[in-house]
Amino acid sequence: MCIVKDLLPSWRQTMECYYKNVLSVGKKLLGLIALALDLDEDFFHQIGALNDPAAVLRLIRYPGEVTSSNVETYGASAHSDYGTITLLLTDEVPGLQVCRDKSKQPRIWEDVPRLRGAFIVNIGDLMERWTNGLFRSTLHRVMPVGKERYSVAFFLDPNPDCNVECLKTCCSETSPARLKENFAGDYIKERFRITYAT
Repeated sequence: MCIVKDLLPSWRQTMECYYKNVLSVGKKLLGLIALALDLDEDFFHQIGALNDPAAVLRLIRYPGEVTSSNVETYGASAHSDYGTITLLLTDEVPGLQVCRDKSKQPRIWEDVPRLRGAFIVNIGDLMERWTNGLFRSTLHRVMPVGKERYSVAFFLDPNPDCNVECLKTCCSETSPARLKENFAGDYIKERFRITYAT
């Protein structure tokens, strides 16, 4: 029996290096988000969100087959990511679409332009909760285009025991907190439960 390290001897080292570097990029990005919200650059560290973050790296392959039925087929159906931010690296194949206004019907979908060497950054649901909707989670989907598509998704979510509540700089008397506070882990578990129950 052949094992992965025999077929791809540098695979683990490559993935660990990528993970470490993209985690660093994600933490820097959260620092920029904090500054944009009139908070200290290390705010998310101060509240313990990044002490032991729930960071996950997923390698994704979309088959790309286009069916000729009347039913719309998706590589990934419309959804938002549950956590804080997602850094997405994709190949040159199109198919990723976003909806800028997820509350509007009918939804208007736009193709995401592909920029070589650039990350696509999705805001997640927990960041929307923290910012009282100032930063909105990105509703997105993947449509098949007749060609295989590959992406590397890095989900940077806070420690499961981090309390996510509306930030003081994002609410006021005229704009009170819209959503109740949650522990990050509880919120994400509940979203998975609802997703997989349907």
